[in-house]
Amino acid sequence: MIIRPAILTDLNVCLALDHDGVTDHVWQMKVQESESNIGVTFHTVRLPRRMQATYPRALEQLVEDWQRGEGFFVAEVDGEVRGYIDLIAQRWQQLGWIVNMAVDREFRRRGIGMALMQHGRQWAKEQGLELIIAEMTTKNYPALSFYQKLGYQFCGFSDHYYRNQDIALFFVLTIR
Repeated sequence: MIIRPAILTDLNVCLALDHDGVTDHVWQMKVQESESNIGVTFHTVRLPRRMQATYPRALEQLVEDWQRGEGFFVAEVDGEVRGYIDLIAQRWQQLGWIVNMAVDREFRRRGIGMALMQHGRQWAKEQGLELIIAEMTTKNYPALSFYQKLGYQFCGFSDHYYRNQDIALFFVLTIR
């Protein structure tokens, strides 16, 4: 496997990757309000059947992200692009933001995502960044588990964040 900066011809391949997933768990949000408090909790809930977890971002944005010339890398396996990571640096906050990350469905659970994340972390470190933030929907339990396995910590949420009105969960990793 080779992790390398994406070139223009990689973009069509990245757009064609299967970004969606399947899950049998979700994070369910519960809000409790009183006169002086608002409490928000998330619970892992097992679904009665597996559901499709649709990728929430507009993939047309990839072209602009690539043109920015920052942290857009592809994972090449046997000469074919099988995944990518798209990061931006917010230097004034000393953080990197994982804007998009995907591994084609039939190539998941083979270490490609892990290699992309390690490369993204190294890139962020070389940029002098101190944190990396990742976000995903409450319906993308495989991604939630993946980021937690990598040491990312839950740090917040935003209701109605995506075009489809899904909740975004934010996870942060401190770079050492």
